Amino acid sequence: MSSTPATGSTPEHRPHSPRVVVVGAGIVGCSLADELTARGWSDVTVLEQGPLPAPGGSTSHAPGLVFRTSPSKTLAEFARYTVEKFGSLRVDGVPCFDQVGGLELATTPERLAELHRRAGYAAAWGIRGEVVSTARCKELWPLLDASVVLGGFHTPDDGLARALLAARAQMDRAGARGARFLERHTVTGIEQADGRVTAVVTDRGTFPADHVVSAAGFWGPVIGRMAGIDVPLQPLAHQYARTKPLPELHGHEAEASRPILRFQDRDLYFREHTDRIGIGSYAHRPLPVDPFAVLPYDAARARNLDMPSSLPFTAEDWSPSWDDCRRLIPALRGTEIEEGFNGVFSFTPDGMPVLGESRRLRGFWLAEAVWVTHSAGVAKAVAEWMVDGRPSLDVHECDLTRFEEAQRSPSYIRERGSQQFVEVYDVLHPLQPMEQPRPLRVSPFYARQQRLGAYFLEGGGWERPHWYEANAPLVDALDPLPARDAWSARHWSPIAAAEARATREKVALYDMTPLRRLEVTGPGALAFLDRMTTNNLRKKPGAVTYTLLLDETGGIRSDLTVARLGADRFQVGANSPADLDWLARHAPDDVHLRDITSGTCCVGVWGPLARDLVQPLTHDDFSHEAFGYFRAKETYLGHVPVTAMRLSYVGELGWELYTTADLGLRLWDTLWEAGRELGVIAAGRSAFNSLRLEKGYRAWGTDMTDEHTPYEAGLGFAVRGDKEFTGRDALTGTPPTRRLTPLLLDGPAAVVLGKEPVYVDGVPAGYVTSASYGYTVGRCVAYAWLPAPLATGTGVHIEYFGRRVPATVAEEPLFDPKMTRIRR
Repeated sequence: MSSTPATGSTPEHRPHSPRVVVVGAGIVGCSLADELTARGWSDVTVLEQGPLPAPGGSTSHAPGLVFRTSPSKTLAEFARYTVEKFGSLRVDGVPCFDQVGGLELATTPERLAELHRRAGYAAAWGIRGEVVSTARCKELWPLLDASVVLGGFHTPDDGLARALLAARAQMDRAGARGARFLERHTVTGIEQADGRVTAVVTDRGTFPADHVVSAAGFWGPVIGRMAGIDVPLQPLAHQYARTKPLPELHGHEAEASRPILRFQDRDLYFREHTDRIGIGSYAHRPLPVDPFAVLPYDAARARNLDMPSSLPFTAEDWSPSWDDCRRLIPALRGTEIEEGFNGVFSFTPDGMPVLGESRRLRGFWLAEAVWVTHSAGVAKAVAEWMVDGRPSLDVHECDLTRFEEAQRSPSYIRERGSQQFVEVYDVLHPLQPMEQPRPLRVSPFYARQQRLGAYFLEGGGWERPHWYEANAPLVDALDPLPARDAWSARHWSPIAAAEARATREKVALYDMTPLRRLEVTGPGALAFLDRMTTNNLRKKPGAVTYTLLLDETGGIRSDLTVARLGADRFQVGANSPADLDWLARHAPDDVHLRDITSGTCCVGVWGPLARDLVQPLTHDDFSHEAFGYFRAKETYLGHVPVTAMRLSYVGELGWELYTTADLGLRLWDTLWEAGRELGVIAAGRSAFNSLRLEKGYRAWGTDMTDEHTPYEAGLGFAVRGDKEFTGRDALTGTPPTRRLTPLLLDGPAAVVLGKEPVYVDGVPAGYVTSASYGYTVGRCVAYAWLPAPLATGTGVHIEYFGRRVPATVAEEPLFDPKMTRIRR
C-alpha cells in the first residue's frame, strides 16, 4: 500500500526520542503515531489486541460522517484539521476523505431556527455553510420527500472519512519514520515506579515506556484501571443499518456522491453506499455496554460477530426509526434492511473527549472518547501537548482534570453518558442543565434557597440559584423590560432585573460557594506563587491580588485571586481542577496545596448598604479607611469565624465572606437577619452575570483561554513586567492584532447569548464570548473577540438566528468607570 509522503520534522532533528507506547491502533492511535513521529519522536510503539489494519474497535465499523459545525470551537477546530489532513491522504489511489458535503434537514420550525443558529456557529468558527431552501435540499438529495422538509443547512466542505484507510495511511507515514505497529498484543498491565509510568505489559512481552497513551476507545476504562486511573467514559451501542440495493441508485459507481444527511428531528443520519443507503439511529433507548465484558477479537468472531464492537442488531429498537426513514425518503418504502448491527462507541458525561496527562501517574496520557470526526485534530493536540508542553489550541473543555470527584462515580458516568447519547441531536439551550442526578452538590444555604423559591441550574455538579421567586414582587417596581424572543427567554426571568437593581440600590446576598478555593502553605509558598503568576504578590499579609496564571507561551491558563492570610499561608480563588493540577506539577517540596472548596462556603454581600449590614456584626472596623479594597481580614460575624475579602465582581461595595461548611447555614442566617431592616434579598447568577459584564469583568474559559494573552484580553494591568514569572519571555511588545471587545447592541430589545458571529463590513470577523442584558445601562452587553484596530463607536453586526443585529463598539467599563461605588 502507499500513502502521501511524510511531512514534518524527521527523527534525526531530535537527539533523544522518548519511548512512547500507544495502546490502540484505531484511528486515534494511528493518527497520534503519525503526529508524534512527524515531530521527531520516532520511538513509538502502537499495541493492538486485534488484527491490523481492522482491529475490531469503533474505527472498524465507523460510518465516517464528518460534520464539522459544533457549538464547541475546539471540536470544530479538531474536525477542521481532520478534514484537511484526511483530504491529503490516499491509499492505493483511493482518497481517505470524500468531500461530498453535508446537509442537515429541518422538518419543524424549531429545527429550522436551530439550523440558523448552527449556521451562526459555522460563520463564527470559519466553516463554509448556509441555510438553504426546501428546493435546494431536494436538488442536493433528490430522493427526499420535499413536502416534509422546511429547509436545510448545507456545508459543502464536510463529507465522508474512510477511517480504516486513513488509519492505514498514517500507519505507513509513522512507520517510515520509525514507529512500530504490533497486532495481537493484549495489554495486561501498566507498570509504574515513583509515580511515573515505566512499561506496558502484554501477553507477548513487556514494553518499557517513558510515556503511555491510552487510545483504546471504549476499552479505555479497562486500560485505565490497570494504571489505577479512572477513565470517565461510558460505551453505548448505536444502531446502523444498510438497505438492499435501490433501483433509484442503480448504475452509481461512486461510493457516495450526495451530501451526508442528518434528520435530527428523528435522530437519524444517512449516507450512500454506492447503490444502497446506510442509516444510523440515535432514536432508540440507550444501550450501555460494560467495557470489561466486551469480547476479545477472536472470541467475538467465534460467536459469529463481525468484530468486538459490532453487537447483534436489535430489530425491535429499529422499527420506529424505519418508519421515519420511509416517510422522509419514499424510495425506501420499496426496499428492506439488508444488514444491521449495534456498534459500540464512547460517550462522556459532557459529550467531550478526555485528553491529557494523569496527575496521579505521570507519563500516562488519555486520548479517549474521540470520534472519527475529531480524530486527527485530537491527535495533533495531544502530540503537541506531549512534545511541546501544550497544544496550539485551547482544550480545557477536553482536559481530563475537568471532572470533579463527585462526577467520576461509575453511576454518574453511566447516567450522564447515556443521557448524552439521548441528546446527540436534541436542540439544547446553552443554559440547559442535565436533569439527573440532581441535586448532587449543594451549598450549606441550599435549604434556605429552596425556601426562597430558587430556580436552580447546574454547573460542576453544584446547584446554582439563578434567581429567586421570592423576589417576584420587586418586578412590579421596574420599568417595563424589552420583550424577549422564546429562545433568550428560556432559563431567564425578569426577576433577575429586580435582583440586579436591588444590588445596585440596596444590598444582596450571593452564594459564591461553587467558586474554587485552594489553600497554599509552606515556607516556599510566597516565592512559588509569585513565580507562577503575573502580578506582584510580595505584599504584607492581608493583601489580596488579582493575577494571572500563564503557560510558557504567554497564554492565560487561568485568572486567580490570591489572598495572603499569613506569612506562609494563602487562599487562592481559582477556576477549575486544572489549576490545582498545573500548580501541583510545578510546586517545590516546601509548598503544600489543598483544594478546600468542598469544606468551605462563601457568601458575597454586595450593594451600597453592604457595610451597614456587616459592620454591626463585628468588632473589627469595616470602614473604607480601615478595610480597603482588595484587602482580607480574619474576623467574626456574630458567632461565625470568617475570612472577609473586600472584593466585588458586580461593581458594588461589598465583601466575600468565607467560613467552614459546618458554619455556613449560621453565617447565612446571621446575615439575613441583620439585613432585614435594610431590605436585603438573595440574588442569583443571572443578575450576577449582568452586573459583571457592565463592569467588564472577564470569565476565564468563556471570555479568554490559553489561546489568548493578557494584552489581547484587556488584562495587561495584572502583569508586572519587572518580575520573573512563567510566560514572561513570551509576552512581546508587539501590539495585539485582536482584542476582547465590549459591544452594546443598538436596539434595547435585542439580546444575544454567546458564540454568535460578529460581522465587520459584512464579513465575519469574530465571535461573541459572553452576553447579557445590562439592566443598569438598559442595553444588551456583549463581549467579542474582534480585530484590535476597531475604534470605539464602530458599528458591527451580530448574527442571531440568521438575523443581523446592529451593535456598536463601546468603551469599558460601561458602569462606574471611576470605581467610586466600590471604593467607598
